[in-house]
Amino acid sequence: MREELRKRCELFVENRDIIKSAFAWESAYVYPMCSGILTARGVRADTQRLMECRDILKANTGVFSNFRGVSRLAVIATLSLNADAGLMMAQMLELYGKLKEFFWGSEYLTVAAATIAEMAEPSGYDEIINKTSSIYNRMKTAHPFLTSGEDSAFAALLAMSELDDSCIEREMEQCYSILKPYFFSGNSVQSLSHILALGEGSAEQKCRKALEIFDALKARGLKYGTGYELATLGVLTLLDVDRNLLIQDITDAEAFLKGQKGFGAFGVGSRQRLMYAGMMASCDYVPDLHSMQTAALNGVVALVIAQQAAICASAAAASAAAAASSSGS
Repeated sequence: MREELRKRCELFVENRDIIKSAFAWESAYVYPMCSGILTARGVRADTQRLMECRDILKANTGVFSNFRGVSRLAVIATLSLNADAGLMMAQMLELYGKLKEFFWGSEYLTVAAATIAEMAEPSGYDEIINKTSSIYNRMKTAHPFLTSGEDSAFAALLAMSELDDSCIEREMEQCYSILKPYFFSGNSVQSLSHILALGEGSAEQKCRKALEIFDALKARGLKYGTGYELATLGVLTLLDVDRNLLIQDITDAEAFLKGQKGFGAFGVGSRQRLMYAGMMASCDYVPDLHSMQTAALNGVVALVIAQQAAICASAAAASAAAAASSSGS
């Protein structure tokens, strides 16, 4: 296992434990999600800083706000990465209000607001939101029964790319048509197609690479999740790295995490574990977010935010499923 990868996996587990100690009684799926947000930036969780951001969130939102749902800790973690957390919170709320003019309020919409706040300049908010709505409507027209609130986060991500709406729609549909025969869940394939639409190359090339990564991991006894985890496979697909090296890194990271408390048989589960192993493995191959001072993302930089949006959506879905199962038992 590469030493740099080992250190990152250790930081990931350490951050998970720090966050869990600071915020008890949250869903087990939420802690690694928030740890991933910090670890991807190479940041060690600071309990005092997290508490400060919790207080900022609490002071600016009501008890029934969607910012206080499953995405609450993700918002707090994101705020903690910013020097002026109060300003970032204000921008998130402004964006959320603007987005609600086009979408129903939801926890997924908070992810969309956070995504735009983190990467765009305020002067570009209105243009991005209008484009987000346009892209979402194209998704809804193509797949009325599959498209739902969670797709708003991906639509926001796509809206910040330099691709035009028609190009995005074409790429998404081509990728969806190619991949649907290989996976059961149309909704998950749609999410994967959203991420692949960001990348360069033909739809055939991107889909073939995604399937090659999926099959290579499966050959090693690692079955990548085909539910809400599938979108993060798109992040791995778009990385500019040798496939064999990437597979080895994912395999090593997965083996490391499997031996850690909370990631084994009685933890988040093998599919979530593999998803986070992929996230840890990918960190060396994406650029530094904060070195980019532009509101218009290119396909490579978008990977970082794509990963965060996919992870947040995954954790929200997993937590909701767990809550439904608990209430029904």
